[in-house]
Amino acid sequence: MKSRPGVELASLTDVGCQRENNEDSYGYWEPANDADFATLGRLAIVADGMGGHEGGQIASRLAVETFIKVYAAANDPDPQKRLLTALDQAHLSIQQRAKQNPRLNSMGTTCTACALVDGRLYFVHVGDSRLYLLREGKLRILSRDHTLIARLLEKGLIRRDQAQDHPQKHVLTSALGVPDEEMEIDAPPEPLPLHQGDVLMICTDGLWGQMEADEIEQALASQSPSAACRSLVQLAKNHGGPDNITLQVLRID
Repeated sequence: MKSRPGVELASLTDVGCQRENNEDSYGYWEPANDADFATLGRLAIVADGMGGHEGGQIASRLAVETFIKVYAAANDPDPQKRLLTALDQAHLSIQQRAKQNPRLNSMGTTCTACALVDGRLYFVHVGDSRLYLLREGKLRILSRDHTLIARLLEKGLIRRDQAQDHPQKHVLTSALGVPDEEMEIDAPPEPLPLHQGDVLMICTDGLWGQMEADEIEQALASQSPSAACRSLVQLAKNHGGPDNITLQVLRID
């Protein structure tokens, strides 16, 4: 996957150790025209489908394809508004496909997408995929999990050490395509200025759910994006790999 100078990019997806099908999807896009690139920048997206292997695959793929198409065609000068428009349209596209086929009525997907425009980071997020930033060797999560566990933790109803083995740890509170529910969207009020050497990672829970934060931090800080992708996927698989594993890593050069 090629990108203009200024960002080193690597992406990888793996079915994991226990699944037969990969319900994750990812995409990267930047315009061919330099004038459009100045306005639209770079777009990276990861989606983790649900609703059975057919439904999950369709939902995540449709989310990525629709998102990129709508973002690329948007005329709004504000990148954050373009991301929100693309997210809404991806949500509607999945719902419309499900209405056409009753077997797909339970499908949905997480979606985490970020745009790098003029040295600033914009993003939108639904579900429990994640966006990380590594800056000066320190890792932090920029997105917020839309899960039952996250809600319980925020309200102080459970301790963090209870979350890892909680029987409802994978229950989402928001996802693209889910009918009759108002989507909970995570988006920053202002873009984040990017610094040289920053590393961004978007990934599904099949990756981050199988390791400690310091393991992610070490891989991103000490390896190239492509090497970090390979080592993190292998680490998730060494830890059992119960889910599909997908990530994109972008280093600001």
